[in-house]
Amino acid sequence: MENVLRGKNIIIGISGGIAAYKTPLLVRLLKKCGAHVRVVLTESATRFVSELALATVSEERVYRSLFPPADTTGVDYTRHISLGEWADAFVIAPATANTLARLSTGLCDDMLTALFLTLRPGKPVVVFPAMDGQMFLSPSVQRNIAILSAQGCMVINPDIGELASGLSGVGRMPEPESIVSSLEKAMNATADSSLLYGKSVVVTAGPTREKIDGVRFISNYSSGKMGFAIARAAAERGALVTLITGPVQLETPPGVKRLDVETAMEMYDVAENFFKSCNIFIGAAAVSDYRPAAPFEGKMKKEKPEIEITLIKNPDILAEFGKQKAQGQLAVGFALETHAGLDNARKKLNAKNLDLIAFNFFDRKTSGFEVDTNILTLIDKEGTTTELPQLTKDDAAEKLLDFIEKLCLKT
Repeated sequence: MENVLRGKNIIIGISGGIAAYKTPLLVRLLKKCGAHVRVVLTESATRFVSELALATVSEERVYRSLFPPADTTGVDYTRHISLGEWADAFVIAPATANTLARLSTGLCDDMLTALFLTLRPGKPVVVFPAMDGQMFLSPSVQRNIAILSAQGCMVINPDIGELASGLSGVGRMPEPESIVSSLEKAMNATADSSLLYGKSVVVTAGPTREKIDGVRFISNYSSGKMGFAIARAAAERGALVTLITGPVQLETPPGVKRLDVETAMEMYDVAENFFKSCNIFIGAAAVSDYRPAAPFEGKMKKEKPEIEITLIKNPDILAEFGKQKAQGQLAVGFALETHAGLDNARKKLNAKNLDLIAFNFFDRKTSGFEVDTNILTLIDKEGTTTELPQLTKDDAAEKLLDFIEKLCLKT
């Protein structure tokens, strides 16, 4: 099969981090794939990689300033516009904390930030943050990454390893081969013209925790693996994915905006912000149905032979979305049972005004919580039932999204 990058016009944006030394190899790899490559540098990037090296491997002039010399003749003085029209994709590697901040706020004071704004709609932007681990994890950087992800950029989390500071942790820019692979995925998502491309998809995942006291809580065995697999697969199809997750130990899928919560009420409050704006809402979280009415302050002592805890009902996030959803919005839920429960799944489908429900049987061996596989039965509101075999959760997510794309054709 022909490489998706062959004949494509790729802009590489390089900002001022030590990882810039890897970019000549990145350019060379893209050229070997048959791509046409042009490079744009920030002023700081020139301290880490030479324009001569990049011009040599790209066989093109390198761009830095918005303003050409005053005595230059025959120059395109609106190059920042024509390059934005020329490009099929924009890769920013490395993206420093400063560059992320400028991109997220729409600043336009050099060629790189100008091209970010003039790139034509629908063209993939793949961003590779690289910096010290504490910088990357800071609230400010994470906020800026979330903004860019929400705008449709594919933001690839940095690798874990040795850093320029001598420390070890998250922050390393992926190797050039990995960057090329990520770009191919982004280009394939566009080329495949998935019906999810450009759609706003909200996925809930994982368990919630309802506090009994300061150290104890009510929860369940959900690992979040199914919801994360759905979010990952949707992002790979070009969807703008927001993942609202309870406490789990899973890495954020590339290109996904992640919002962490703990309780059912917190998950509801965050999810409610997307009820009117999202195209598809997928409720894969195992949300606690009840919460203690009055959590104990501090830690309860073993002073009584028995205690009573009054539980009150939590809001049903998916049902609330189902009540409000407008024409063209889709609501998708899960129904997990420990016994045969297709009838219960159908009842949930109707009661919550869902378009599709995925029934799965919980046996802790092949399906349900914690395990890496699932056995789903998909039921739509017209009564069509589709039984899937045992699949990995990644493969089950793909099948689920295939079904959702068919529903998109009907809306």
